Amino acid sequence: MVGAAILAAVLLGLPLGTLIYLSRPGGPAQRRGLWVLADGYVTVVRSFPFLLFIVFLIPVTRLVFGTTFGTVAASFPLCFVAVAIYARLVEQILLEVPSGITQAAASMGATTPQLVFRFLFVEARSGLVYALTSATITFISYSTVLGVVGGGGVGDFAMRYGYQEYDFALMYITIALIIAIVLVLQFGGRRVSRALDKR
Repeated sequence: MVGAAILAAVLLGLPLGTLIYLSRPGGPAQRRGLWVLADGYVTVVRSFPFLLFIVFLIPVTRLVFGTTFGTVAASFPLCFVAVAIYARLVEQILLEVPSGITQAAASMGATTPQLVFRFLFVEARSGLVYALTSATITFISYSTVLGVVGGGGVGDFAMRYGYQEYDFALMYITIALIIAIVLVLQFGGRRVSRALDKR
């Protein structure tokens, strides 16, 4: 489930966040209508409490997968949220890129794709990796809620076989495992981010 969320975040959230940055009022390629739609999607999805969002998407999930139970179906709402979360982080990271970078690109006659791939992403790559690391940790936290719709996962295992079976030792071991995974991700993401930071 977390893997599907990361994939959705990179393939859809990164372009969406970049689109919001570019099309915003005063942006390098401002398109107010497009910005309102893209920014509105991110704002609305991120405003939903995750459990309520899962329930809200049940009719759509059933229409797409024919069921609302199982890991694949449970990953569906998580992917929507992953796109919105990472898109907002991407926008914030790109807003921190010095304005001189975009001005230099414009003075050299760079097209919008060239601005994005040769200037913005190169300058912001460290922050984008670190933001993805933070987002992934959030996805892990959200994935534990998906047991409510039969998504399974480590969180569901801790609740079902630990808490509900009164096997508290198993529950605590599972929690410790989740914390360990988060710490490893945090450490790895920080190292990669620092390695990419050439400032």
